[in-house]
Amino acid sequence: MSEEMKSQDSDNDSELEESDHMDDDDDYGGYYDNDTGDLDIDKPKKSDDPEYFEYELLEIEDVERFLNEEVEVLHSTLQIQPGLAKMLLLAHGWRKDYIIDRCKKEPDRLLIDSRLMPERKVTEQIFGNSAICSVCLLRRPQDYFYSLSCGHSFCGECWDEFCQVRIQQGVTTGIECMAKDCNILVPEDFLCSVMQKPELRDRYSQLSFSDHVKSHPDLRFCPGANCPIIVRAPVCKAKKVECSRCKTTFCFKCGIEYHAPTDCDVIKKWLTKCADDSETANYISAHTKDCPKCHVCIEKNGGCNHMQCSKCKYDFCWMCLGDWKTHGSEYYECSRYKENPNIANESVHAQAREALKKYLFYFERWENHAKSLQLEEQTLHKITSRIHEKVMNNTGTWIDWQYLLDAAHLLKKCRYTLQYTYPYAYYMEKSARKQLFEYQQAQLEAEVENLSWKVERAEITDRGDLENQMDIAEKRRQTLLKDFLEF
Repeated sequence: MSEEMKSQDSDNDSELEESDHMDDDDDYGGYYDNDTGDLDIDKPKKSDDPEYFEYELLEIEDVERFLNEEVEVLHSTLQIQPGLAKMLLLAHGWRKDYIIDRCKKEPDRLLIDSRLMPERKVTEQIFGNSAICSVCLLRRPQDYFYSLSCGHSFCGECWDEFCQVRIQQGVTTGIECMAKDCNILVPEDFLCSVMQKPELRDRYSQLSFSDHVKSHPDLRFCPGANCPIIVRAPVCKAKKVECSRCKTTFCFKCGIEYHAPTDCDVIKKWLTKCADDSETANYISAHTKDCPKCHVCIEKNGGCNHMQCSKCKYDFCWMCLGDWKTHGSEYYECSRYKENPNIANESVHAQAREALKKYLFYFERWENHAKSLQLEEQTLHKITSRIHEKVMNNTGTWIDWQYLLDAAHLLKKCRYTLQYTYPYAYYMEKSARKQLFEYQQAQLEAEVENLSWKVERAEITDRGDLENQMDIAEKRRQTLLKDFLEF
């Protein structure tokens, strides 16, 4: 919302300029005073948050040291080369004890299953002091030929060219023998012995390390741009990770932007669908709508969905364009898609139109919350700037005003969760569980709009009232996630 904070004396009594589309709290007859009797308004603890879990942020050097320690254990225990130990760790997800146990019981089978040794070795005999390479068809000295454990032999120059091309294509630990239908992997020490360019050997080492990190079930690179942080957690879960280096928030399990309560497979389907149908949905992405009463064009410039027409002063919901007075009790109807009960008996074209209508319903709400998050980020910057101004004018300290920032950050957190409830609902089958989910979704939506309204008028909102609303919104969010967040 476009508004400015006014000055406030030390006892927090002040007035704030009215926003572009809303009046003072008293004019709304308690629209936001929702019944919260079913909630225990105790301040939530971090450990109560269903999204919370323990993880560790590591530097690349820490993980390299960890990898070298694991390699050394296999090297000393099994008396194998470090390069072979690294490939075994990669092939078996760093299960060190499993590798040691299998190597002692059936070493050949372990190597075969790891694609490091063939079921049957090829015998290629070279007669005389030279032979013809089957790739370049040039005669080479006998000592210029190299072969893997499979026995397929090629000249060093062809091996060099082949490995260079594969590395430039981004393949490293997955480089296979050049022979047709042979899947034996090229070991690191073999590759380094045939490659002549030091810069490509360095690139191989970097990509090989990346492959090892990705193969570990408890390690994941931070997806932030040029961020060297690696996350380690005891188990691979669809939980939220926030990188302290680049501030990127992502899902530990799939590595994309965090998406609770929607699970990893569903959010990938939703994002793909949104990308495929982006042109279809563009017409609803505009920032303007007409007032449902006087039809004047209105621009949404704040995160809250409670709008007031600047011309006729009509209060309405930005999403459904319905009278805002009804939203205290009927918000559930605004956020729930009403399916046609007879659609199965309609024509194919009618079913296609219904499917598009359903998608647009959920997409519009998904997109609206994304835009509200952007607008509320602007509100956060305004609050931060206003607090800085107050501190400089000796009107309280940063600690005195910290609750305003806490409220803005919590609003962002709750709205983010609310945004990702819509892909979840879109793919849910009609059932009693979906009805429960939509009810809780509507309750959260009502409290988020309430909190958004109060945050945008933070200086004139009673601190106790604001903090109470924060607790209610967070309780609603946690309740929904506890009931529907699946691991």
